Amino acid sequence: MTSTALVTGGSRGIGRAVVERLSAAGHRVVFTYANDKAAADEVAALCPGSIAVRADQTSLSSLDEMFAPIQDGLDILVNNAGVIVPAAVADVTAEEFDRALTANTKVPLLAIGRAAPLMRDGGRIVNISTINTVSPAPGNVLYCASKAALEQVTAVAARELGPRGITVNTVSPGATDTDLLRAHNSAEELALSAAWSALGRLGTPHDVAAVVAFLTTADAGWITGQNIRATGGLLV
Repeated sequence: MTSTALVTGGSRGIGRAVVERLSAAGHRVVFTYANDKAAADEVAALCPGSIAVRADQTSLSSLDEMFAPIQDGLDILVNNAGVIVPAAVADVTAEEFDRALTANTKVPLLAIGRAAPLMRDGGRIVNISTINTVSPAPGNVLYCASKAALEQVTAVAARELGPRGITVNTVSPGATDTDLLRAHNSAEELALSAAWSALGRLGTPHDVAAVVAFLTTADAGWITGQNIRATGGLLV
């Protein structure tokens, strides 16, 4: 029986690398994208048997859309999609708060709830957070807070789903060379991030995807409720 994986935000960056790894491992992969259909089609063409689904995670309607192709059970859920909503603490609006918390916490939490009855015993759930929850920066309160909440979702879900052999873990990337990172950081900030790594470089999406992929294997069955910080040895 072919195993099925659901990956949110799979058309670019870390999500795309995860889709490619899981597809190469023989999984049927359903993945979501928000807007860039051309990028999603490219990933689907590279990963035979994968299915691209448009689902904007800032809306709760994305839950119906992402689960529509899951008809015969689920083995892996990777909650990767997220948004950065820059704002200082004193300037946060209710609308900005709702947007960040919906995309980064509410939809992933509800996705786990929907996945649980569909998931076969021994399934794997991986939530993507960020090193910013332990190394926060000014102007990043909504991203840090919403991802920190997701880390607690991981801890509780691991306890609740553990009796079925389902593992739930968080992967928190450090500075990873993606479009999202470059959109929110200057060249000087990127160089500084690379210098702060013990390995002296930015991470790549495939560096992080390798950690995620391992957590979906049978060999990772004794790892649950953990936050794996894939940072290249961040030194600050």
